[in-house]
Amino acid sequence: MTGPGTAPATEPPYVRTGSAATDASTSMTSLATADLAPADRPTGAAPPSTVNRGRPWMQIPYWIVLLFWAAVFMYPFLWLLSASFKTRANVFDNKVIPDPFTTANYGEVWHVAPLLRWLANSGYIGLFAATTVTFSSALVAFGFAYFRFPGRNVLFGTVLGSMMLPGLVTMIPVFLIWKNVGLNDTQVPLWAGNLFGSAFYIFLLRQFFLALPRELFEAARVDGCSYLGLFWRIAVPLSKPALIIVFIFEFQASWDDLLKPLIYLGNKTELYTVPLGLNSLYVKFNPIAGGEGDFQYIVTAALLATLPMILIFLFGQRYFVEGIATQARKG
Repeated sequence: MTGPGTAPATEPPYVRTGSAATDASTSMTSLATADLAPADRPTGAAPPSTVNRGRPWMQIPYWIVLLFWAAVFMYPFLWLLSASFKTRANVFDNKVIPDPFTTANYGEVWHVAPLLRWLANSGYIGLFAATTVTFSSALVAFGFAYFRFPGRNVLFGTVLGSMMLPGLVTMIPVFLIWKNVGLNDTQVPLWAGNLFGSAFYIFLLRQFFLALPRELFEAARVDGCSYLGLFWRIAVPLSKPALIIVFIFEFQASWDDLLKPLIYLGNKTELYTVPLGLNSLYVKFNPIAGGEGDFQYIVTAALLATLPMILIFLFGQRYFVEGIATQARKG
């Protein structure tokens, strides 16, 4: 009760009575069931996630198509795996299960060729190539994404236009440059060119940097952060999935490259990478060139050279998915 000169008693703001409580309860119930019955769904329609839940037979055609194409893409690797356990006489018999079965190839392949040295060469060359191109391309891409200056779009278009220039056109001039600086017959040309970045990776990373909130960089500038600090402390940590994707792409490209080692390494077997080493084994064992046809060693070495890339893919798979999901959310 209230008397003269007494302010009316008020209820605490968190207390609701009567129709107000009913309205609040109704609102909370509506929010909680928004996923179950959205406004744009026809009355009585089942949620999308449960449309085929009671009819699993409708998914059988999709599984058949998926398994068929999976088998098509997996067969070459299964053939390579099977051939590595076969003898010289049966290496090309196209049987999935080796008969007879032997593991001697995995012990002898290390003696017929310096495979371990070739794997090490490909490993550290790929590491240098991937690291340099990731850093240099990211730095250039950040410049195109953050800074506003006259002619930026024209300059960026010129960078993209360089992608239209075939590598065969610049092969001889680049070779002459490395020869004149005295680095021919070394492994330096196999990775040092990546210090100048890659047009494709610049484009890829620039698009990722453009999706980052510009307010983060402006706030950091107000706090006195340098431009290099913006790149290293903000852009790089937020773009880790894209940077790892670029690193994996370039490592795989360097690992599989045969042309550049064939041009720059000459006949120095100790400098060979895995692709060039496998090519030398083919020439060595080819009966046309006077070899004994020991192709079982070639397929075994090829299988061993494939395993590092499989492990790298398994490691980087989550970053592929994360990068795609991040771009989808930002788009």
